[in-house]
Amino acid sequence: MTGPLSTGPLSTGPLRTGPLSAGLSPGAAAPDGRHLLSVGDLGAEGIDEVMRLADTFVEVGRRPIPRVPALRGKTIVSTFFEDSTRTRLSFEAAAKRLSADVMTFTGSSSSLNKGESLRDTVLTIEAMGVDAFVVRHACAGVPAQVAHWLEEIGETRGPSVINAGDGAHEHPTQALLDCFTISREREQRFGSRAGRPLVLSGLRIAIVGDIRHSRVARSDVLAFSTLGASVTLVAPPTLLPPSLVGWPVEVSHDIDTVVAKSDVVYLLRLQNERMNEQFLPSVREYTATYGLTAQRARLLGPSALVMHPGPVRRGIEIAAEVVDSPASVITAQVANGVAVRMAVLYLLLGSGAPIGA
Repeated sequence: MTGPLSTGPLSTGPLRTGPLSAGLSPGAAAPDGRHLLSVGDLGAEGIDEVMRLADTFVEVGRRPIPRVPALRGKTIVSTFFEDSTRTRLSFEAAAKRLSADVMTFTGSSSSLNKGESLRDTVLTIEAMGVDAFVVRHACAGVPAQVAHWLEEIGETRGPSVINAGDGAHEHPTQALLDCFTISREREQRFGSRAGRPLVLSGLRIAIVGDIRHSRVARSDVLAFSTLGASVTLVAPPTLLPPSLVGWPVEVSHDIDTVVAKSDVVYLLRLQNERMNEQFLPSVREYTATYGLTAQRARLLGPSALVMHPGPVRRGIEIAAEVVDSPASVITAQVANGVAVRMAVLYLLLGSGAPIGA
């Protein structure tokens, strides 16, 4: 990589001035390579560097003993204040395969319930001697705030912070593993290899579903467009963000037309836990109009891929038979997530150079 995190295309172009980017780093200071808070900080070369390294770690995962000593002596704390299966276990598996020590923190069973502030909790954990915080929180901006608190300590090189999902804001490692999965699957299945770093150049990607409440959608739009893809959002008007000014996307409400011409169809679940009002007449109507049903899946091209960040709700946003079809790479996304997160952890803690530099 040729420059610091902040020199990527999306950090200097018009996207960074619109509502998408304005909501991407609430309260965050300029990135310095010590943390991973937004996929937009990486740029095309930074994303490509993670993907190249992930290729190596995929091979590590296939060994009889899938472990390397790259982060021996490092301690990584998994700090999740929100429910998670895939992301949490994926980060913990990635850290252990790199021979790091892993501490697990669960907000629901912590001293936060006794009145301790989040800041004091973070500084208490830091005092135990950790090298990285993996942070998930229901509120946007918390990982950036944790990074700020840790930098206030004044250490030259304190713990790194990795955003594992903050509210409806961002989920950078999900976007990285999605880019990696698309590139890898297209190469393995069809021998398709685009020039680097724009490995998604020319692809048409449809993101379908609850865009309004989705941190995955925001990170994926940044990452996919940075790597050269054309992105179309498909959703009812009530499930689109209030403004799309600055988003490098097209918008459609006709899923049939979009599915028929897309190389990748990326489904999102309805995030009922973030909805504080009625956004849809009914789930049944949503499925009929915007779900990837078995009948609608017949419109997919022969090389189209179907993706979903999970958890999948079969029969709502996607039919059960489509989840299990050859076009689906949902399980591959989970498997690739471990290798991609190994790459992120190594670049932050083990390479001796800041990620994105």
